[in-house]
This record gives sequence, C-alpha cells and structure tokens, in this order.
Amino acid sequence: MKHIAFIGGGNMARSLIGGLLATGHDRSLLSVAEPYPAQREALQRDFGIRVEADNLKAAAGADVIVLAVKPQVMAEVCRAMADLDSTSAPVFLSIAAGIGLQNFARWLGKDAAVVRAMPNTPALIGAGACGLFANAAVTQQQRKLAEEILGAVGDTVWVGDESQMDVVTAVSGSGPAYFFLLMEAMIDAGIAQGLDPDVARRLVLQTALGAARMAREGSDAPKLLRERVTSPNGTTQAAVETFERHGLRAIVAQAIARAGERGRELSAEFGG
Repeated sequence: MKHIAFIGGGNMARSLIGGLLATGHDRSLLSVAEPYPAQREALQRDFGIRVEADNLKAAAGADVIVLAVKPQVMAEVCRAMADLDSTSAPVFLSIAAGIGLQNFARWLGKDAAVVRAMPNTPALIGAGACGLFANAAVTQQQRKLAEEILGAVGDTVWVGDESQMDVVTAVSGSGPAYFFLLMEAMIDAGIAQGLDPDVARRLVLQTALGAARMAREGSDAPKLLRERVTSPNGTTQAAVETFERHGLRAIVAQAIARAGERGRELSAEFGG
C-alpha cells in the first residue's frame, strides 16, 4: 500500500478517505492537512488517521498527494509544495475544477507528475463518477493509484485530451444538480396536480432511482429504454412530445456548453 496525503479535509476528501478505509487501505498510511481545528478533530475522531495543521507535515513522504482545496487557494498551496521534504517523487492528484496542467507545471515544476480528476458529489455515498487525465510525467503505476483512489467511491474513466476535462466537469461534475432540478420540478408538478407532497416526493425519487438503475445495469441505450416505455398516442408520448416541442435537448446542450465555458473561465481566473 502507498502513503496517501490529503491537502484539505472537506467533504470530497472525507468521502475518499472513507472509501479507501472501506476498501481496506491501511489507516496508518493516510494523512490529511486541515487548517480548521474543529474539522481536524472531526477527521481524527471519524477516521482515526493522522491529521496535521501544516500541509508539508501531512505530505512528507507521501506517494500520492491529493490536492483537495478550493481553486482560489490552489496556487498558494502548490507553490508551498516546493519546500516539501520528500525522498520520492509523489504524484499530485487534483480534484479542483478548472485548474489546468499548465498551471500546475508553473507552481509545482515542469517535471511534477500531475493527474487532474473531476469527481462529483455522489462520491459521498460511494456512487460517484469521475473523469481523469494525466500529464506525461505520470507513470502507469501512478495512473493505477489515482484510479484506485477515485474508484473507492464510484466509477472512473480516463479521457484522451485535457480539453475534455471541461466537458467532464459540465456533464458529470455538475450533472447531479441537473437531475436534482428535474426531480424538484417533477415533485412540484405532481403537487400542483393534487398529489400529497410526500407521495409526490416518494414517487419521483424512486422513479429516478429505478430509471438510473435500468440504464446503468442493463445493456440497452437510454434511447431504446425511452422508446420502449413510450406507447404510441399514450401518456408518455404526450409528455415527451411536450419536452421536445419546448426544446429540452437544445436547453440541455446549451447548459452543458455554458458549464464547460465557465470551467475555462475559472482556469483563467484562478490560474494566474
């Protein structure tokens, strides 16, 4: 097993730590740096791992350094890593949206091994989806390590070009909010049509879960699944035609394009 250090102990770091422990990782080989005393106490209490206030102390000797801080402070955190006392060459695993490899090369050095990862919030319950991209300095073993860390809380996929990470952010990183919005709208619509709020909520959430499981666990494409449930001249067709008439596909395409654009804006904003 490898020593994994987390810089930042927020929700995503907590989910990854919990996932690693659940899959059998040695807790003595996990460390975390967290500036806030109350959160340090909670991390120690909940996971029984080494917790430091100082980033360099937590990262010393680590094989993998997970950068789990906000994009606004990433430059400061990375530049301080130049003083890291390490006998090995760790791989840096960033889970921050919008920070490109060219920025990490400036802050950590051009020879630093860096993997960009874009997890999403379902990782908190072990059902995440994460896109990964590595620079040329990352070895095959380090790629496997990154995949194992993110794989402890869900599914992982590698993309072939760094520019695709903005699309990953738009599709899966932000994606849970799109489904929550649709669930929210369906619940409100059910209530408006006379359902009890609790009944509407239970029906919508279970329907969302069932539809996701059918798409995830089966071999048929969502298009085919939709067609099967859409009987000619039936209730489903009436609803689907309403969605199509009002441009649902175009709205989704525009929303994802805008999210990707915002990712590139963040890179410019916080990459200086």
